[in-house]
Amino acid sequence: MHNDALKTLAVDALEELKAKDIVQLDVARLTSVTDLMIIASGTSTRHVAALAERVVERAKEAGLQPRGVEGGVGADWVLVDLGSVVVHVMLPETRQLYDLERLWADLPSDLEPENELSGA
Repeated sequence: MHNDALKTLAVDALEELKAKDIVQLDVARLTSVTDLMIIASGTSTRHVAALAERVVERAKEAGLQPRGVEGGVGADWVLVDLGSVVVHVMLPETRQLYDLERLWADLPSDLEPENELSGA
């Protein structure tokens, strides 16, 4: 499935169940693990689990088997790995604590020149 279609699938699934503060981070230049991270907040651990499950359901309906799901019922953070798109669903407090948006924004891009340590 193309990245744009996968992104739309995940965001639509999150919006269906009223996820809060959905953010998309293009991390393709920063890591080879995934191309896009989607971060959203739920209002309770039950809501977080339901949001993640909805993403999994929609992916399966589209013929895509998620690579993995970490977290679950009672978790304050659930990760759904769809390959080129990784979805993080968190409680607001957990999201604030780990601040993935800032963490990924602060990483240097693989395409930026590295600082030379040799002084040359």
